[in-house]
Amino acid sequence: MAVDAATRTALVEHARLSIKRGSQSFSAAARLFDKETRERAWLLYAWCRRADDIADNQDMGGELGDQTDLAERLALIRRLTALAFAGEPTGDPAFDALGVVAAEVGLTPQMAEDVIAGFQLDAEDWRPRTEADMLRYCYHVAGAVGVMMAVVMGVSPDDQETLDRANDLGLAFQLSNIARDIVEDDAVGRCYLPEIWLVEQDIEPGQHTKPHHRKELAAMTARLVALVEKHEAAARVGAAKLPFRSRWAVLSAARIYGAIGRKVRKRGPEAWASRTYVPRAEKALYGVRAFLSAVINREKMPAGGIHWGIADYRPASPPRA
Repeated sequence: MAVDAATRTALVEHARLSIKRGSQSFSAAARLFDKETRERAWLLYAWCRRADDIADNQDMGGELGDQTDLAERLALIRRLTALAFAGEPTGDPAFDALGVVAAEVGLTPQMAEDVIAGFQLDAEDWRPRTEADMLRYCYHVAGAVGVMMAVVMGVSPDDQETLDRANDLGLAFQLSNIARDIVEDDAVGRCYLPEIWLVEQDIEPGQHTKPHHRKELAAMTARLVALVEKHEAAARVGAAKLPFRSRWAVLSAARIYGAIGRKVRKRGPEAWASRTYVPRAEKALYGVRAFLSAVINREKMPAGGIHWGIADYRPASPPRA
């Protein structure tokens, strides 16, 4: 979407305020980017936040609204997104922001559709049956955003290897979130643990967060965090191709989110007695370590490697066996 300088400035400011209100953590992380990348990250975030809010009928990730008109809301998201990619005005600054950043860096409609599929899975209360289902969900709600962010940071849309590594970062983020938020998610009727895992632990349907199952929950969380660490390591390898400041930002985020998962694992059955978080001083330490890693730039793939990529996560919801 071609816009004049004044219009672009206004869209960037709208996006900056959106991220400041919607995600203090992402806003802080974006400070590590150079000015051009930071503005483009803001523009992409504005679309992600707005589309998510439309899908859930909420404001800035707040309380869920009435879900009865889900099909109409998803159709609206797709219609406005298509207009943005066509370079047409949408009447919504967040979607216009997507049009601007897509034209500047080469984001594709397929990338956006993969993100929208994640909104649809959440809005439909879709639940994973297998580990592969869970990873597919994580791709659509987080990995696909990581892919778009990689392009914003300068990765070619045709560099599939690096985009797969960007997906790994999103998977690590979301798996850490799942581990940390199991009890909170259950309180609103959501569960992202694979049904097969629950069956293997002999947990009755809907009972996984009950006190008498905390030992089993801790065991499943350790399994989650093992996946976090594998995808986190792969993501650090992909960061090697990024410009220095972007590489530093990615390595910082990987360490911080990895720390969340590891803290949950270390707390064991007590992990959900209070919310797990990374203190500010510890985040700063991870930032310093990430800086050194970004300078050395010699990360290695995890043992065994990663044998699946973005293409393996489509379609959004596979047929159930």
